[in-house]
Order: sequence, then C-alpha cells, then structure tokens
Amino acid sequence: MSRSAVGLPPTTRRSDAGLSREEIATLAGVSATWYTWLEQGRDINVSRQVLAAVARVLDLTAAETDYVIALAERDEPAVDDEPEGMPEHLQHLLDALTFPAFAVAADWAIAGWNAGYQWLYPRIAALEPGDRNLLWLVYTDPGLRDLLPDWEQDSRRFLAEFRAESGVRLGAPRHKALVDRLREASPDFREQWAELAIERFASRRRTFRHAQDGLLTFEHHRVVPDDATGLHLVMYVPV
Repeated sequence: MSRSAVGLPPTTRRSDAGLSREEIATLAGVSATWYTWLEQGRDINVSRQVLAAVARVLDLTAAETDYVIALAERDEPAVDDEPEGMPEHLQHLLDALTFPAFAVAADWAIAGWNAGYQWLYPRIAALEPGDRNLLWLVYTDPGLRDLLPDWEQDSRRFLAEFRAESGVRLGAPRHKALVDRLREASPDFREQWAELAIERFASRRRTFRHAQDGLLTFEHHRVVPDDATGLHLVMYVPV
C-alpha cells in the first residue's frame, strides 16, 4: 500500500513509498506495540475484525485476507485429511465425459482420470503412484511443461491456488512433505514458492500444446462433489 493511496503525504525519511509499522497500526486502529507483536508472531489475542482492518490497510485481496484469518484462527496443529480414494460412482462420471477430466485430492494427488485426460497427458497411467500429483508434475515433468505453452503463467497460478486451498494444512505431514520434495527437486518451484502468492480458483480458458493435435483451447472448470468433498473434479471443456 502506498502512502498516497491512504491520503498520507510523501516522505523523504525512507527510500520506499510504503507505510511504516506505526502508520499501519494507526490506520488499522491498533497500537504500534500490538501490531509489532502481530508481525513477530507472538501469542496474542487476534480478532477477525482487527485482522480484517489490518488486511484492508495492507490492501490484501479477499483470498489473501481469508488465508491470513484462517491461519490466525487455527487452534490445533495442522493435520492432513484422510487420503481420498476414487469412489466408483465418480469414476463412472469421469468415464462418461467425452472431454479431459480428472480428480485431485486435497494435496493435489491425482486420484482418478478418464480416457480424455490420458489422451491429453498420455504418461498419467504409467506414473508411480507417489509421483501422480498435479503440482509435482507441473514442476518436474518436462513433458507436462511442453504441454503448457503458458507454463510460467500457469505454474504460478496453480501454486497460488494450491497455497490458498491448503491454508493451515501446509504444516501437515503430507502437504509439508510435498513442498519439501518440490523445494529439493525444482529451482522454479523454490523461486515461485518464495513469492507467497495466494489466489482463489476461477474457471478460465486454458491452452495446451498437444503432441499430435497442436494448440487446443479448453475451459477449465472444477466442482466439488457433495458426497466426496475431499476431491475436486477438474474438467477441460472444449471451446
């Protein structure tokens, strides 16, 4: 947030145009001491209303604000959800779709897919189960990178969505193991993870470079089944 955006005059005391800790505290209606403790991660009482005020001053997006509030309201150690298997009826649904579709668990492990997705990404069936994770493949599989002509944009978007969705679970064993493994394996992941981007999923157009059929454009949609909320069904609908 710049000083001019909140009606403060420019200053020559600092080289940057941002707000000082004291100015943020004042604009959020809290004491500078309390805000300092908040930055330091001390064990203090933090209300949703005060966090929302701080987020407003810092010009956080709605997704970033929700993420911060969720972290602050966590009162128990992060735990992973039980691994979600692929229910037979949902696999039947995927198989009935004529376009590429697959299912991912909370840690983005790929739990199931249909013939359309295997046509788009033929290696999926041959992968070791431990490597069958969408985030892992985006950063470590050259074939998948070739499939994405906008890899830089897509990978950053995926990572921002993964962080937003994972929230407090990032400290849980399976999520932490995935992040640690990617840090070790991919310099691109290390660089982008350090950017701390957070973004909610939104349906959008996606372009793929298929080995035989060239550039293809799909609408990227995602739904959560009521009877299997630990899974997301991802669908690439032809435009």
